[in-house]
Amino acid sequence: MPAKKFMRHCHAKFFFIVCAFAFAIHGCAGFPEKTKITAVAPAEEPPFIMGAQKPFSKEKSRAVTDCFQQQVGPTDILSHHIRSMDKISKSPFIYGNTVTLLRDGPATLASMKEAIRNARDHIHLEIFIFRDDEVGRPLADLLIEKQAQGVQVRLIYDGFGSRKTPKQFFERMRTAGIALYEFNPFCLLDVTGKWKPHNRDHRKIIVVDGKTAFTGGINFYHVYAKSPDAASSGDDEETLFWRDTQIKIQGPAVAEFQKLFVETWIQGKKENIMLQPNLFPRLDEKGNTLIRIISSSPEQRIPHIYAAYLSAILHARKSIYISQAYFIPNTDLLDALSHAVQKGVDVQIIVPGESDFWMPVYAGQAYYSRLLKSGVRLHEMKSAVLHSKTIVIDGVWSMVGSSNMDPLSFLHITEANAVILSTAFAKKMEDMFKEDLSKSKEIFLKQWQQRPWKNRFLEKIARIFDYWL
Repeated sequence: MPAKKFMRHCHAKFFFIVCAFAFAIHGCAGFPEKTKITAVAPAEEPPFIMGAQKPFSKEKSRAVTDCFQQQVGPTDILSHHIRSMDKISKSPFIYGNTVTLLRDGPATLASMKEAIRNARDHIHLEIFIFRDDEVGRPLADLLIEKQAQGVQVRLIYDGFGSRKTPKQFFERMRTAGIALYEFNPFCLLDVTGKWKPHNRDHRKIIVVDGKTAFTGGINFYHVYAKSPDAASSGDDEETLFWRDTQIKIQGPAVAEFQKLFVETWIQGKKENIMLQPNLFPRLDEKGNTLIRIISSSPEQRIPHIYAAYLSAILHARKSIYISQAYFIPNTDLLDALSHAVQKGVDVQIIVPGESDFWMPVYAGQAYYSRLLKSGVRLHEMKSAVLHSKTIVIDGVWSMVGSSNMDPLSFLHITEANAVILSTAFAKKMEDMFKEDLSKSKEIFLKQWQQRPWKNRFLEKIARIFDYWL
């Protein structure tokens, strides 16, 4: 990324003041010891798998993982990692789902709108950015139309992420009958110390009729209106195409997304909707994909999404392919990636060349030399803003969601990711990764060591604040 973006993103100065203020008042949470994440259950214990209506027996659970093991060959993902996450997250793998991989804004928005148009009872949306623009306005119109048809619409939007959206935009929806909850309203002038600017709801969740769910990295924002085939001009994130990933889920796992939404709604609105009819309909099997829903929040002693990343990387045996918008690994993640290469694992990471916020990119670049020296292959996406948050390991284990790979997302922000256990889905993820590689440029150590001094200076500045990025 050109150093001139330092000037273009002057709003970052304000962000740092807020972060420093938050640090002074609230201190900082730390990462748990690695041993608390890597400790596993006895080897003879199979993973806990939930069926559409009841849990699988131990024998059936073992048969499912054995079948995967035969398909993919040696990997500790299907044994040690899964059992570790059973203990940490308490969220089981759920069998019987279909997962559709949605690439970029136009395809995702079209699929979401189709599901919303077909809603019959309720629509739940939890989003970080909801703008009054060419993407947000048509969606708001559609939600108002469904509310008028008798479909109850509930919307959670983040106060900081949507701070640029006029209040009238949301008031119009409220007047139409849509129930709204603004998560942690932006309040810089709060003198009580109760406002936590770093505590954000970064999730991107839609649940329709309790039967269909969407999650990933896509916000309701005009940058997602661009087609991947459209030519981009300039080097500004507002004019470039945004590369992102979303998934559509149908099957029993949808209830887990519904629970996340309802819990946040109850906590914020003080309105207990848990027992309202039709929120949790009977969900029969729609396919044969296993899904584990992993959420994170500041209250977790062991951050679940961080634990999933670290444990999965440590137990990889063949391949690790990561696409990350904000890649700021801590020491344990750096060590895990380096150790994977030493074991012969093919570790490749696609990182952004352009971004909507320069500071996290430079903070991540401060670690590139160490990664490259260890044998990790880094690729910088060109002519697009990489906003995707995905990982696929050993051709069987994938994760897609809203969480960035940085301390802020792991420790302070409310996030939601889906872990998908499926060789067929992993193949689609790997194919998508290869296509992104074709639009990226590999970074080589010798070349990286010759980068301009201004870049090195900005990396040092950014690294000071990397805990809050």
